[in-house]
Amino acid sequence: MKTRIFFVSDVHGSETCFRKFINGARFYGAKVLVLGGDITGKALVPIVEQQDGRYRLTLHGETVKIKKGELEEYTKAIRNSGTYYFTTTENELLELQNDKARVDALFTESMKSVLRSWINLANERLKGTGVTCYISPGNDDKFEMDELLLDSECVVNPENRVVEIRGGYEMITLGYANPTPWNSPREVSEEKLYEMIENLATQLRAPEKSIFNLHVPPKGTEIDKAPAVDSELKYQREGLGMIKQIYAGSTAVRQAIEKHQPLLGLHGHIHESRGFVRIGRTLCINPGSDYGDGTLRGALVDLEDGQVKEFMLTSG
Repeated sequence: MKTRIFFVSDVHGSETCFRKFINGARFYGAKVLVLGGDITGKALVPIVEQQDGRYRLTLHGETVKIKKGELEEYTKAIRNSGTYYFTTTENELLELQNDKARVDALFTESMKSVLRSWINLANERLKGTGVTCYISPGNDDKFEMDELLLDSECVVNPENRVVEIRGGYEMITLGYANPTPWNSPREVSEEKLYEMIENLATQLRAPEKSIFNLHVPPKGTEIDKAPAVDSELKYQREGLGMIKQIYAGSTAVRQAIEKHQPLLGLHGHIHESRGFVRIGRTLCINPGSDYGDGTLRGALVDLEDGQVKEFMLTSG
């Protein structure tokens, strides 16, 4: 039996990308959908009501004032880019600027509201299709999201456990990352990360026919190159002013793959390193991410008779 997987990662709150992901089941004929972490967005935009009935907001670095009739168009653009929004007044906004706790609460609630709607959409669209949708958190996702990522009719959270997908293939999933300059919510040392992966890998019946859905790619490959940043999170440059590139993947992930040689490695995390590599017999894929403009980058993988029969990177 052939098992077709449609894998994406790092949609970061983009409404367009998530809807394309769900529609990918029908479009590509995939019975297994996998969203491998970093599902929530990174910014919250205030839409400030003005005394003249218009609204002020800043989008893509440009501050505009719009009429009420234009509001829907702009909020749609905000959500499609992966950003959240809330409506407020000038006075309320001034109060919020001095209340970090309230801002954090607003941000978290916006994330939860969107994620809740996404899970409902997935269950609604996939009901009766035989498609299972696996959605797990990544290093950028707050722990508050976990209470929403409960198994339902069509959606499964495979995080930190072994699940069996269509075709009898076992999959382990881990959204944690090795340390990054951004100090994201789910970061651990390489030693701890390896321990967490090993705890899952030792539960596998047949590691050689398994899938390692590990958010961070293996270190030292063509799928973990990223721009180097300094302590102020600015790009480092070298040579003729070129941005310095480093290997930002995980030694723990690489060590685990080299040891257990799974059939397939599904990775994300580093948006710029779209591609695939082989580590021994293991095919490792990072589809990359370009969520900001609504482009969904993904990977189609066909498994059959315990092997990867075909695969391709997708974009659309």
